[in-house]
Parts: sequence; C-alpha cells; structure tokens
Amino acid sequence: MKIRIVSPGRLKDKWLKEGIAEYSKRLSRYAVLEIIEVDDCPDSIPDNECLKKEGERILSHIKPQEKYWVMDLHGEKVTSERISEYLISDIERSGGTLTIVIGGSRGISEEVRNRASRRICLGDITLTHLMTRLILTEQLYRGFKIARGEKYHK
Repeated sequence: MKIRIVSPGRLKDKWLKEGIAEYSKRLSRYAVLEIIEVDDCPDSIPDNECLKKEGERILSHIKPQEKYWVMDLHGEKVTSERISEYLISDIERSGGTLTIVIGGSRGISEEVRNRASRRICLGDITLTHLMTRLILTEQLYRGFKIARGEKYHK
C-alpha cells in the first residue's frame, strides 16, 4: 500500500520534519508514505493567480481519473474512526494507492477541490498547511491502528 501527500511548500522547521519522519516510520508497517512538495507562490502573486498555479502543479501529480482526498476547511468533519474507514475502503478501491492533497497557505483551487473524491476537514481550528501534514500523518497512522484493532495510546 502507498499513501501520497501532495502539497505546496517546503518543510523548513526541524520539529515538523522530525514529527513527520516519526509518523512516516510508524506508518511504514502499513504503507509507504510519499510526500510530494510542489512550489508555492511568492506573496507578490495575487491570490486567484496563485491558487490557479498551485492547483496546476498539484494536478500534474494526479492522473486524470485518479480519486483523491483534499483537506478542506469546508469538507466533511471526520472522526479518527471515520478516517480509518475511508482510508481502508479508498485504498482497496484504488488498487493500493491513496493520494491526499493539502492546499497551500492561501487555500486550494476550485479545480482541485471539485475533482476530489472526498473533502476532509480535521476540525474547526485553523492549521497551517505545513502543520496539517503532521496532523494528517498521525491520523493516517491512527487510522491503520484502528482498522486492525490494535491499541493506540490516548
């Protein structure tokens, strides 16, 4: 099994890199995690142009008929158990690979959002797109643990 996370921006903070590396290592018992970082836009580019460019960069890593999730503030608010259900069923339906898109600091293009098979919201709080990577990797790990009936510390 393989999980791909596609997102604009580069991780620079050591603590985020270490956290994601830790959960990537834990996830490796269940699936290979691949993080694809696409270039984000400089602040000088207007939002609508930026979203279009980032959207094109994201979609260049997704096949036209590929099903994928998008992390979206206006998406379905899910529990860890629901993430687990979706994770397992969508990986099975997609032949072993699940792609998840996280938008950049200005959001995500309508084209990327509209093509997604699931729009997932991690809650009513605002997270940076880089922190979302860490939270998402933890939830994916938790999702596999739940699906297999394994204990996970609370």
